[in-house]
Amino acid sequence: MRRSTSGHHRRRMSPRIRTAVSVGIAAVAVAATAAAATAETATPPPSTTRTQHVEYFSGADGHPRQTTVPAPKPLAPSEKAAIAAGDGDVTSIVQSGPVGSKLDVVFIGDGYTAAQQEDFHADVRAKWAKISAVEPYATYRGLFNVWAVDAVSNESGVSGDPTKDVVRDTALDSAFFCDGTERLLCVDTGKVESYASKAPAADLVVVLSNSTKYGGAGYNDVSSQVGYDGIATASSDNDQSDQIAVHETGHSLGKLADEYDYGQSGTYSGPEPAQANLSKLSADQMTAQQQKWYRWIGQQSPDGGAVGAFEGGGYYQYGLNRPTENSIMRTLGREFNLPGREGMIAGFYRYASVLSSPVSTHHAVSRGTRIRVTAPASAELTWSVDGRERKAARGKSSVIPRTLGVPADGRAHTVTARATDRTKAVRDPALRKLLSRSLTWHIAP
Repeated sequence: MRRSTSGHHRRRMSPRIRTAVSVGIAAVAVAATAAAATAETATPPPSTTRTQHVEYFSGADGHPRQTTVPAPKPLAPSEKAAIAAGDGDVTSIVQSGPVGSKLDVVFIGDGYTAAQQEDFHADVRAKWAKISAVEPYATYRGLFNVWAVDAVSNESGVSGDPTKDVVRDTALDSAFFCDGTERLLCVDTGKVESYASKAPAADLVVVLSNSTKYGGAGYNDVSSQVGYDGIATASSDNDQSDQIAVHETGHSLGKLADEYDYGQSGTYSGPEPAQANLSKLSADQMTAQQQKWYRWIGQQSPDGGAVGAFEGGGYYQYGLNRPTENSIMRTLGREFNLPGREGMIAGFYRYASVLSSPVSTHHAVSRGTRIRVTAPASAELTWSVDGRERKAARGKSSVIPRTLGVPADGRAHTVTARATDRTKAVRDPALRKLLSRSLTWHIAP
């Protein structure tokens, strides 16, 4: 949908997120220390220099770049109070289950006026449809709740669109040409965090900036302050912005490293990387030592070719290997490779449960209560009464305790549902532990 670049009002979003996604950039906040002035001098102490590392995608080649930009000033208490008391209406876009049992994605809009909030909601639906069409999102759509948080801007559009001299008054200060880089779409992360806190829960946070221009940014590693892993920005109406967002969730949800290098970055000589998709080891060494992605070596990967060990990654041209030639963690428009897909699914389950139900397990229910549950299509679902499985109920998404076989004998009984995701996309036993859960209801006598 085309956005107005004039002052006409069109739309707005709703925020609250734990992990954030952005068109073209992933960033990590870094604070520098300030030297203290001595008591004897009248010279004021030097101000603290704060910067943020960001990842962005600037060209048609789809390859990421990284840079450092000045961090926004911390919000004053009056600014925080104004945001808390002002706009920030929250709209449910996708409701798959109870908060706490699903991965909650929060979209916040910028450059949408009060009259444009319905436009913003439509943009969220369109953007989420494209993100959730990518595997493994497509298979696991039922694990997500999606929220929109409205941030009302005084002007429509964002600064730096179409040219550097354009300045617009928006709620989150979205701006292209961030630190002189045209496609880098920066925001005031403090304001984003304040709006995100209004959502019922936030596991992944995405800022949609009202623009058709290509650009974005990813700010990671803010979890210590706000409880989620980063903030991502993306243009609302650019066809490539969803790919940038997916790449950024590879960092925040999948805990994956970038698989690209800068060409002139030299040879890596540090310790073995913690990320699952980078290694100093060759394919033969991984297999012999049963390390990293050895379980996938030789398997055909959805991004093309067989899994092996390809030199170059983690910003180094030499000394580090990646699993495949060219996954989405290296170039936009690609698929996650097999180790990356495994990491993403594990990331989904760190926030969402394989089994959820709208029927509370905290209170006893009657024999006639219908108990409903939800689980992914790849999950095996079983039901038990007092610890004994009722095989006839396998795979059922709802049961009634009476028809399940709970007797009316005046005694208390239990009904237990267990779901185990049998997907073949996760092979690591440590990760497979995330793929199983049970719920037990006490049945009133």
